[in-house]
Amino acid sequence: MKRLLWLLLLVSQIGNAQKLKKADKKMVADLKKHIGYLADDKLEGRRTGTAGEKLAYEYISNEFTKNGLITKGDNGTYIQEFEVNEGKQVNPASYLIINGKNISSDKEFFPFVFSPNAKLEATPAIALQESGTVWFWDLKDKLEENKNNPHFDLADAIKTKIDNVAAKGATGLIIYNTSSIADELKFEPKAKIETAKIPVLYITKEVKEKYLKDETATVSIKINIDISDKKRMGHNVIGYIDNGAANTIILGAHYDHLGYGEDHNSLYVGTVPQIHNGADDNASGTAALIELSELLQHTKFKHNNYLFISFSGEELGLFGSKYFTEHPTIDLNTADYMINMDMVGRLNDSTHGLSIGGYGTSPSWGQLLTEKDDFFKIKFDSSGTGPSDHTSFYRKNIPVLFFFTGAHSDYHKPTDDADKINYTGELMVIKYIYNIIGETNDKDKLAFTKTRESQSSGRSSFKVSLGIMPDYTFSGGVRVDGVSEGKLAQRTGIKAGDVIIQLGDHKFSDVQTYMEALGKFNKGDATRVKLKRGTEELTFDIVF
Repeated sequence: MKRLLWLLLLVSQIGNAQKLKKADKKMVADLKKHIGYLADDKLEGRRTGTAGEKLAYEYISNEFTKNGLITKGDNGTYIQEFEVNEGKQVNPASYLIINGKNISSDKEFFPFVFSPNAKLEATPAIALQESGTVWFWDLKDKLEENKNNPHFDLADAIKTKIDNVAAKGATGLIIYNTSSIADELKFEPKAKIETAKIPVLYITKEVKEKYLKDETATVSIKINIDISDKKRMGHNVIGYIDNGAANTIILGAHYDHLGYGEDHNSLYVGTVPQIHNGADDNASGTAALIELSELLQHTKFKHNNYLFISFSGEELGLFGSKYFTEHPTIDLNTADYMINMDMVGRLNDSTHGLSIGGYGTSPSWGQLLTEKDDFFKIKFDSSGTGPSDHTSFYRKNIPVLFFFTGAHSDYHKPTDDADKINYTGELMVIKYIYNIIGETNDKDKLAFTKTRESQSSGRSSFKVSLGIMPDYTFSGGVRVDGVSEGKLAQRTGIKAGDVIIQLGDHKFSDVQTYMEALGKFNKGDATRVKLKRGTEELTFDIVF
């Protein structure tokens, strides 16, 4: 670490951008160029699967080409394409027509996600329940009957009702609610529920009153339900430096961001959609990756090969890095370690605070890194997991380091712009990382060690934890990617591959709704966890 300490001492003595060396000034100018382009409005927030993402990955590919990197994506390109499955969507072909009047999709009706695709016509009367036609069901009695029942599950009641009416010959079921008790029903795209035997629709109370008020009248009903998988394609950008070495150091940073906030992961509270440029998150890390690819192309550190990956889909739940580790373009057994850079552009000039995660993933990090530094005030986190792409590599038993210059008030907001980046500070982070690579150049492949699980996302903290590592890309519950040693999940008997679907009375369809459910519990609370293990459904009693 002597080279690193000498370098940082030197730069701290220099002190400002005006006194930087020529090569450093060039890097600062290049960082401004990279971030300025990636965080420009014309990329519209680099949302995964959009035209803005395409502009971004084309830019990164061009920079990799300039830096002489070998293509390591698909079909001799830098690009590795992957699928983002967002569950289901109601297609425009879906319709509901009552007595010749088109009912507005989304606003006035929706098919349930478990409804089969179907097209039918019928002339039923609401009060009659005849075989071979559409039936109607008002939730009012069921809701009022169970308003004080904490164990009542409306979803289960609906499923039971559907099975009953289908067995009696109903060709479809239209559900509404005339009571004052809210039912909170909506189309849930990520819910994984067995397809019903008949089409099932929900209509609003207003539609019922306007078109179906006379329950003795015969009405003309025309239904078309067209539901399909909702998918988009993301794109990793992968370049390689082949030094003919036995092992490879992987460097990564995600380049995707939030677009206009369409995926509901923005902290913006305004009502007019705005572009989220994501200069710090994570154009800054992407720019650092590009600069490191140039540095390492011309370095004397030849004891390792170098793989550079710019991930997409991180903001949706680590989709890109998860896909790469499941479909690697190198032999992951040769991976020495992985360095992840996420939000490295807002170094505080007063504190010089730098967070480094993954400190506990190899005993070598303790020998190489120290909190006593002449420039940075370093805070180490031992965990190999967290809300960024290094997690995917840690789960493959690869040592990781995660670099982060700190949270700020512009996080996940339209105000995260390029003019707020500390470019000289980012230069220093790049130099620090470069010298870590130099310090490991003559060492054998680093040993891997398991660490505690990091439960917090950085924005929220939880009073309790199951002690699982979730698969962020899975929908239809929370699939367990790993179980932390000695934690509640392991003691309970939860295993990797299990799909957790319910905590107490709280059902969930993905990691986000799981976190919401987890936040409702306190230490010492007793509850039950329900999960699927293959085709078997299991329930465990737990105490947090």
